Amino acid sequence: MCKRPSIVYIHGFNSSPASFKAQQVRKAWQQLELPEEDLQVPALHHHPHRAIAQLQEIIESLGQPVLVGSSLGGYYATYLAQRYLLKALLINPAVRPHRLFDNFATEQVNLYTGEQWLLTESHLHGLAALEVPSPCDPQRFSVWLQTGDETLDYWLAEQYYCNCSVNVQQGGFHGFENFIEHLPALFSYAGVTPSVLQKLDLSAFE
Repeated sequence: MCKRPSIVYIHGFNSSPASFKAQQVRKAWQQLELPEEDLQVPALHHHPHRAIAQLQEIIESLGQPVLVGSSLGGYYATYLAQRYLLKALLINPAVRPHRLFDNFATEQVNLYTGEQWLLTESHLHGLAALEVPSPCDPQRFSVWLQTGDETLDYWLAEQYYCNCSVNVQQGGFHGFENFIEHLPALFSYAGVTPSVLQKLDLSAFE
């Protein structure tokens, strides 16, 4: 018997399940009439320790989900995929995000919830603790990059994941241009069968 596909979508820094990509994944999942509980899109705590604890609980409840991580979510997904030997699809992932901040003790605001919080040294230490050696498994890691990413340097990810399956597209932006067109590939990677994917009507997303 084939295992039911399941996905954990991991949003990025100061994002939420209300983000564009998260909502499109959820909408497509519903269109495919797949079990609601097999797609988890958690609202992650801003502290890495808390966020990872949330994700570990979900992973252990699902068994062997495919992780889909965007931006900072890609960094989290990489750590968790290595720890649990899971497949991961990474969209413009952050690489060594603890090195991207000039300083800590800065005020942050979640773009979707309006939550205000303070970025501290503890956050950066928490991020640093999740760094793993560059993955070397093209069967388990698929990385989607766009060169026009205005937030992260795509080249850093291209180098870090050079031994994985890496797809670099010219142009685009950090949120990933034309994401909707890539939904069939995303679900196929997660194990959704071609017969089920036939239900996906991309015109409904226009």
